[in-house]
Amino acid sequence: MALRRRRYVLGIVKAYTTRVGEGPFAAELFDEWACICRPSSRGRGQYRPGPRRCGWFDAVLVRQSVAINGIHGVALTKLDVLDGLKTLKICVGYKIGDKVVDYLPAGMRDQQAATPIYEEMDGWSESTAGARSFKDLNANAVKYVRRVEELIGAPVALLSTSPERDDTILMRDPFQG
Repeated sequence: MALRRRRYVLGIVKAYTTRVGEGPFAAELFDEWACICRPSSRGRGQYRPGPRRCGWFDAVLVRQSVAINGIHGVALTKLDVLDGLKTLKICVGYKIGDKVVDYLPAGMRDQQAATPIYEEMDGWSESTAGARSFKDLNANAVKYVRRVEELIGAPVALLSTSPERDDTILMRDPFQG
């Protein structure tokens, strides 16, 4: 039997990072924004009880996932959750003791000791909700998306700007050869 070659692997990732359950989460936030983002993430895990933990976009973790899984492009969802924030942060590395690394360490002890290294960007006050074209986004939202692409090493193929199915920007058709 001949093996079928995968043409395009699409990863799906939020414009920020969430986690359900226990364990290390270097980019986790405990401030007011984390409380705001939780309802936007539907609050609780689907398979585990307890609140969804929220944090800034972890480009290190996503870049590693892109490489390990052979991802060609991503669907970046929930951009609208970042609307109204004056400053955005992206985790670009971790500090573990005196060492700086640009990968997620394999060991649990190092993961627990990791503190995020952030790059800050200007946020935006305009709503991205309902945008259906990249040109409908404000300049800072565009810069954020482009910076995410650079940091994860993969293009954004689809960009979701609200929970509505139609509010999705097709940046690159992942199903075209």
